[in-house]
Amino acid sequence: QVQLVESGGGLVQTGGSLRLSCAASGRTFSSYAMGWFRQAPGKEREFVTAISRSGGNTHYADSVKGRFTISRDNGKNTVYLQMNSLKPEDTAVYSCAARIQYAPVYMSSWFAEREQYNIWGQGTQVTVSS
Repeated sequence: QVQLVESGGGLVQTGGSLRLSCAASGRTFSSYAMGWFRQAPGKEREFVTAISRSGGNTHYADSVKGRFTISRDNGKNTVYLQMNSLKPEDTAVYSCAARIQYAPVYMSSWFAEREQYNIWGQGTQVTVSS
């Protein structure tokens, strides 16, 4: 069973950048698709981005396309979220999550299915000041 620990959150001004990391324990990290989700106060948790088990394909919510980049290093059991041009509306708790991926998948909808991720980190706070 994979366990996830996020880091890298903090306070940043509008237009700034942050890089989140999600470190996974366990030897089967490369079997999992990885996603980042966020939850702002009073709102439901929403999909941000995800990456396939191999890192070969990535998917993004429209709200972050062109500003955020997801990547992974299977040798280090880590997934990253580079966030640039941050906006106050990006303020949220960001959580990484994992779901097993048995075969190649290309549909964005599969990666955005929040309920299908069964392993979650504790979350890290990102606050963007205006």
